[in-house]
Amino acid sequence: MHQPTIEKLHALRLGVMANALTAQLQQPEIDAMPFAERLGLLVDVQHSAMLTAALAQRLTRAGMRQSACMENLDLRTPRGLDRSTMQALASGLWIRQHRNVLISGAAGIGKSWIACALGNQAARDGVSVLYKRLSRLLDELAIARLHGRQARLLKTLARTRLLILDDWAMVKLTADQRRDLMEVIDDRHDRGSTIVATQIPQERWHDQIGDPTYADAILDRLVNNAYRLELKGKSMRGNGAHRAMADPAVDEIGEQSK
Repeated sequence: MHQPTIEKLHALRLGVMANALTAQLQQPEIDAMPFAERLGLLVDVQHSAMLTAALAQRLTRAGMRQSACMENLDLRTPRGLDRSTMQALASGLWIRQHRNVLISGAAGIGKSWIACALGNQAARDGVSVLYKRLSRLLDELAIARLHGRQARLLKTLARTRLLILDDWAMVKLTADQRRDLMEVIDDRHDRGSTIVATQIPQERWHDQIGDPTYADAILDRLVNNAYRLELKGKSMRGNGAHRAMADPAVDEIGEQSK
């Protein structure tokens, strides 16, 4: 008598709930449980599965370069990271305030890892995230322009709540690239948050962008309301420093993000 109900749940794409109901029916003591409690358990299982699937989809769409999470952030190795700042970033309030994060430092110091960890936390908080190397994004915009799809891509970028731009300002921009970058940054100003990660010191960004008018406009929108993480120290590559450690600071950041 329950089979039609189970089939309808599958038809409604509630397969997890259907499987949970099948499991319930195989428990002899389940009839003693009030209907509302049984229904609540079924709804909880389906809801949890939907949240997990939605998170997996956000992470897939984000396309982040590294698997990283704030709980595994190493604060023991001296890099100039401030614990209170990282706790504030883990909370996600900066995204709700449409603020930015600028991460700079030498190669191998962990810039991309931290950017991806912040992106992972944002995705877990239900925020749409997109990771791009700046050069690749500018190439995609140029190709989209040739095919008449640039407006659609710019709209997608504007709607993304957290945009991660890695390898920022690594080479000098062309005139078209400056205009495209201006479109991206201007569309997102006071509407979304952007993380920039780069080896290039901030005092050189103006020259790398090129035209002073564009550089002033882009940096004014990007820098003024941003957190700055200036990493220092030795390369973190190959030393296992990104693994979770028995560090109270790690646990505090994890708790702040929940």
